[in-house]
Amino acid sequence: MIIGVAVVLVIIVIILVIYNIKISQKIQKFKNINQKITNLQVVQDFMNTIGEASSVDEKIKKINHILIEKYDIKYSTIVVFNGAEYEIKASNVDQRHWESLKSLQDVDMFKDSIQTATPKYVTVNNENERLPYQKMEFGRAKSAIFFPLYIDNVYIGYWILESGTPHDFDNIDITVLEVIKDNIVSVLKTVVHQKTLESIVRTDLFTGLYSEEYLYGEGKKIIDQYTISTICMFKITNIEEINKNYCRELGNEVIKEISGYVQNSIAEDYVFVRYMGPKFVIAFSGVDIEGVAAFVNDIKEHIEQMRISLPEDSGTYTSELPDNKNRDMTKQTVTPIINVALSSYYKGTGLEEVLKKLEEYLDNADKSESDITNI
Repeated sequence: MIIGVAVVLVIIVIILVIYNIKISQKIQKFKNINQKITNLQVVQDFMNTIGEASSVDEKIKKINHILIEKYDIKYSTIVVFNGAEYEIKASNVDQRHWESLKSLQDVDMFKDSIQTATPKYVTVNNENERLPYQKMEFGRAKSAIFFPLYIDNVYIGYWILESGTPHDFDNIDITVLEVIKDNIVSVLKTVVHQKTLESIVRTDLFTGLYSEEYLYGEGKKIIDQYTISTICMFKITNIEEINKNYCRELGNEVIKEISGYVQNSIAEDYVFVRYMGPKFVIAFSGVDIEGVAAFVNDIKEHIEQMRISLPEDSGTYTSELPDNKNRDMTKQTVTPIINVALSSYYKGTGLEEVLKKLEEYLDNADKSESDITNI
């Protein structure tokens, strides 16, 4: 009888052990699925952030905030080398500690991590200790993981996670953090092109207008507030003739007069830039082609009725043509002629492709053409 009961109990214990193992496996599987869902959500949030109308620095700060929120990270700091120095692109650490955080590449314990492109985990054993790289930060961080960041095998900076608890990262899944790090690198790689555009935007000397690059950065933020916009490119077709038959200074005056008139005629939420040479672009944000047709026609008519000359106090200039050498260019008047092309732009599509199409049309059009063409 006792043996029978013992056998039953053993069987029950075995069943319970098997059941607990299966439950544990299911829980682990659920955790893995839940982690994958979180990772996918984070990636989606990253992609949404990249597509937002904001500057590169704002995007990186938002990405860091997403990491802190989704993964319950105490401190997260992203540091990038800008070509001259290391700068903190995003951090939720008090700014008084930034000086030490942006010089971790000089700390011996992290040099090997950078050279081998592997993460480095450091921690203390009790609350009275501090991490070696900290100078005046007792009580803030007691454990940290350092991730060097590389784009195409080129070291560009690092991402460091910190916690106020000793050994807080002992059991963390490092593979998950590696995935997050790779996502950070992907974002930095994507926005670096935007950063380049933002940094090379120039103001034109004669007109005071932004250069073409403005359209792909700050300008695009304005344009992409709307689903559809109209892009207008116009070219002063007789500018070369004016430069040759009169003088280059008079040609510059034509460019200044036209740009000044257009700039004063359009609304503030429209983007106007000097695209290249005698070509200009107006982005009519939120307006379709039918909505701008009459307005563009009025602008064209006004420009082609202008009588432009050099200011009397601008000095004496002579033509490049031998027969005109003795003519005072300040007394000469010219009338500009423009050729105009319009195209629709839809948010999320390639603005550069639209501009390329318009430019190709104007450059290949007959020099005598002076029209408004929908492309």
